[in-house]
Amino acid sequence: MADSSNFYVPAESIGDLEWLKPKIKRVEQFSGAVKGGHLSSAIAIDGSRMSERIRDGLPSVVYGYAQAAAAYVDLGAMEFQRAERFVDPVAIESAVNTALVSLDLPVAGAYTRPSIGIATSWRENLDRIFRTKKVEVNRLDQTLLDLLMLVHGTPGRPARGVPVNCPSDDCDAQDVLISTQGGVCPICEQVLYPTDVLRIHEEVMEEGTNESALGRLMSVVELLVLVGLTSLLWEQSRDDLLCSTLFIVDGPLAMYGPPAKLRGRAQEYFQAMAATTPGDGPYLCGLEKTGAMVDYAQQLARHEVLQPGDLLVCDEEVVKVVTNTANASSYGKETYWGRKFVYRAKDGRIVVPTVMPVTGAAYDARGGQAGPQGYPTLPAILDVIDRTGSSMYKDGIIPVAVAHGKAAFPIGVGTDVLRLVAEHKLGLGASARGTQVSGI
Repeated sequence: MADSSNFYVPAESIGDLEWLKPKIKRVEQFSGAVKGGHLSSAIAIDGSRMSERIRDGLPSVVYGYAQAAAAYVDLGAMEFQRAERFVDPVAIESAVNTALVSLDLPVAGAYTRPSIGIATSWRENLDRIFRTKKVEVNRLDQTLLDLLMLVHGTPGRPARGVPVNCPSDDCDAQDVLISTQGGVCPICEQVLYPTDVLRIHEEVMEEGTNESALGRLMSVVELLVLVGLTSLLWEQSRDDLLCSTLFIVDGPLAMYGPPAKLRGRAQEYFQAMAATTPGDGPYLCGLEKTGAMVDYAQQLARHEVLQPGDLLVCDEEVVKVVTNTANASSYGKETYWGRKFVYRAKDGRIVVPTVMPVTGAAYDARGGQAGPQGYPTLPAILDVIDRTGSSMYKDGIIPVAVAHGKAAFPIGVGTDVLRLVAEHKLGLGASARGTQVSGI
């Protein structure tokens, strides 16, 4: 039956594209000379995660790892080396600087203490992790909890508390204000943690690898790293470095699943930063490597509908066709804080950046802001994409490739090492007799 089934795939059924042509802009039409000159540096942020069953004798015990890397790239040095006859590897190395924040926790089958469920164990572990793990880059030295409170506040003024829903099944308390010290539910006296605002525990199951929840955690950490790095430059070099640096997230400017309310907080936070920054900064974008829009864009390039230097404005009509939805006006309004564009770089690469509007929502119930008006950072972002092509992966750019290389977990021997680390942390020695969990 599967062999004989027919399905509709938008990327394979592009049909007549006359309707699309008015939505395609030449980059020169709206950019001209990049305002304030070319950006001189880029900071890319990428995350990675992995979950491992600890050993054959305990298949239910799964340990998870997540990490986010930030890579600084001196674009001027990279361009100078590209113009040289022979590339100097020392110069390339000095043009790149990386930093990493990593975390780990038992994701299934092992608990912080006896007589609790896996959701409570996750809640306790997240509270511990966010209090102890730091983003340490130059003069930035803040815990993940510090940055979580910051994104719930405004630049320079962290929130005093975050609104938390009681996780107890028998309690309907909502938006309880919880400070960094934690608190209790005013109705059922359940212990509440500030990290409960993320609601990641709602996606955790007693069995399985909980890859989805681990992925949500990784996305949150990526966002908090972005908050920390932009805030550092906003506080210490607002007139210089912040206005000359592009911040790139590997993936869209979006937040999915239970932590999706962070979408609104990120949008408000960075728009408040933009309102207090000279010029058009901060320059922020996400880059999608997979998904329906990427597939559709590659088909457009294959049929020569998109030429090098073409920008496709993805308005409601484009969204409707690509996502095959009857309600395109509501697309992305709960998850995206940046708007998707499709750009075919001058060297032929296909890139799908998401860019934050200077005010208002990228997507809302009325279809949002299609652009390019309302996105003053877009010309400079496309300029960096044109200047930093990379052959390390398809349609890649150098800063993201560097960050990915730093964030990626090793395979083969590397996974064996991670498994041994997990056994040690869980108190599960190689002996078949060592089945007691302790010391988490």
